[in-house]
Amino acid sequence: MMALPGGRHMDSISLPGQRLHLMQVDSVQRWMEDLKLMTECECMCILQAKPISLEEDTQGDLILAGGPGPGDPLQLLLKRGWVVSTELRRIGQKLAQDRWARVHSMSVRLTCHARSMVSEYSAVSRSSSQEMGQIEKLLMEKCSELSAITERCLQVENEHVLKSMKACVSETLSTLGQHFGQLLELALTREVQALVRKIDASDNIYITESTTGNLFSLTQEGAPLCRIIAKEGGVVALFKVCRQDSFRCLYPQALRTLASICCVEEGVHQLEKVDGVLCLADILTDDSHSEATRAEAAAVVAQVTSPHLPFTQHLSSFLESMEEIVTALVKLCQEASSGEVFLLASAALANITFFDTMACEMLLQLNAIRVLLEACSDKQRVDTPYTRDQIVTILANMSVLEQCASDIIQENGIQLIMGMLSEKPRSGTPAEVAACERVQQKAAVTLARLSRDPEVAREAVRLSCMSRLIELCRSPSERNSSDAVLVACLAALRRLAGVCPEGLQESDFQQLVQPRLVDSFLLCSNMEESFV
Repeated sequence: MMALPGGRHMDSISLPGQRLHLMQVDSVQRWMEDLKLMTECECMCILQAKPISLEEDTQGDLILAGGPGPGDPLQLLLKRGWVVSTELRRIGQKLAQDRWARVHSMSVRLTCHARSMVSEYSAVSRSSSQEMGQIEKLLMEKCSELSAITERCLQVENEHVLKSMKACVSETLSTLGQHFGQLLELALTREVQALVRKIDASDNIYITESTTGNLFSLTQEGAPLCRIIAKEGGVVALFKVCRQDSFRCLYPQALRTLASICCVEEGVHQLEKVDGVLCLADILTDDSHSEATRAEAAAVVAQVTSPHLPFTQHLSSFLESMEEIVTALVKLCQEASSGEVFLLASAALANITFFDTMACEMLLQLNAIRVLLEACSDKQRVDTPYTRDQIVTILANMSVLEQCASDIIQENGIQLIMGMLSEKPRSGTPAEVAACERVQQKAAVTLARLSRDPEVAREAVRLSCMSRLIELCRSPSERNSSDAVLVACLAALRRLAGVCPEGLQESDFQQLVQPRLVDSFLLCSNMEESFV
């Protein structure tokens, strides 16, 4: 998976629900918010007339000391739900360790948390449905049952009896978790329905902006909430916003929310039902829209064409608008005023080259190779390994076409590919290191494919590509010990050696070219670096 700066949540060549100017949650701010939900367990112990535990891990007990503001049912559900979920998980951990005193005290506390959530949500929400009432009753019954059975376990000394009771506790805990999940989903569904109705009915720009922002915040809570939003008409309502001229200033926010929702299958299906691809094509091809709006539309395209999501491959409506979209994306890459805009547009193009092979031919006709390679020398547009990952992905997929080789030579592309073989992370974060590995791997793949053309192979040898490939094969630190990079470099080296064997020393030929690929791979992957 690829992690972009700012936490954007997309795959290696798609863009994850998280990015530079999306909602960024400062870690200290999040810690301070969570701190309100944590306190010592002394108050709860006194309320329950239980002795205060002397165990070392009681300091981490979660007690709801303060909560969301009044009249905010969504935040209440998310905060309280997080606390209950955490308690359930921790009870399971203590149960596995047979720490019965802790299991019981945490079960008592869990009952209080669940009761608080139910009562506080009832106070701020609309009238409860019969189904919710039934599940609330079942939840509280199971909480009481868990507290009672864990209290009995404290009195049992026979290990055989305790073992049978442990299975009963585990089953009760599992059922309780199911009831809690059902209740939380029902409550969140009601709140999402209210938000969607509000967006759908509003003609006030401020109300729509606020409600869309709330919906976007929910998408950042994960795939389950994205599924609820899609099922309850969120995609339909957001595209309705994107089709009204009076809401033009809200298009970026609405599109950003759509990109997050479309990380789940239900979101993509809803997008297709409302002709969402056609709407995206209209936005991308309309120069009267701001660059930010078109960049967000490109982000949605990147999401719905991600090769890592199997359900996106059946998006039949995309093929009808593909030529318009590809043309608009190339133009956006060419005119991008920032690295983020270029990243979004190039990521969409990279995914489209996987989506349909015709896209590569379209890109050739649109002189996309020149646009992309020129951008590589512009630090304002291409300044991170994440962006170079998108560019080299496009080049790798286009390199299967015969004409691609001559275009790349004409634009001095071999030298740029050579530079990508030396991609190094600046920060050393896992995400950036992984991006650099992908750049190196795909650069080697591109070189191997292009070297079918003897002219490309000779140019690569002239630029010392063979030396760099040998270094990557023999030095694990140069490729961050990546096996994928090693395999790609061995394949590229063998292709170049087939055209220009004189560029290799005898030892390199005997170890890296002459043996079977798997033997060379094993030799290099087990090779220890010399520090002499």
